[in-house]
Amino acid sequence: MSLLQLSTPEIFLYAIAAAAILIYVPFLVVGYARAQVGYDTAAPRAMFDKLPDYGKRATWAHQNSFEAFMIFAAAAMMAYVTGVNSPFGALAAIAFVVSRLLYSTFYILNIPVLRSLMFAIGSLSSGTLFYLSIIHI
Repeated sequence: MSLLQLSTPEIFLYAIAAAAILIYVPFLVVGYARAQVGYDTAAPRAMFDKLPDYGKRATWAHQNSFEAFMIFAAAAMMAYVTGVNSPFGALAAIAFVVSRLLYSTFYILNIPVLRSLMFAIGSLSSGTLFYLSIIHI
C-alpha cells in the first residue's frame, strides 16, 4: 500500500504512529554518545555533563520531541474524530512528521536556523489540524 492509496483519516493515524517513533530517533544518538563516555547505570542522568555536545543536543531534541508529540497527537486525533478529510489535512500531518525528523537532525548537527524553521513548520502543521477540526465541526 502506498501513501497515495491511504485515506486522510488513515494518514492521521499513521502520522501519529510515525511521530511517536520519531521521539526515540534522537535517543539513539544519545545512546551512542553515552557509549562513547562510558554508560553509568547507577547514575545515567548524572553523565549528561560528560556527553559530547552533539549528545547534549540529541538529548534536548529527544525531550522536545515529547512536547511536540503531545500537541500533534491531540490535533491529529481531533482531525480524525471530527472527520476531517481534506488533502490539506493530510499534507499537514505528513509535513509534521517530516519536519520533526528534520528538526532532530538539524538540532543534533547544530544548525539552529533550519532547526527553528522545522519547529515552526511542525507547529504550523499541528495548528492547521486543530483549525481544520474546529471549522469541520
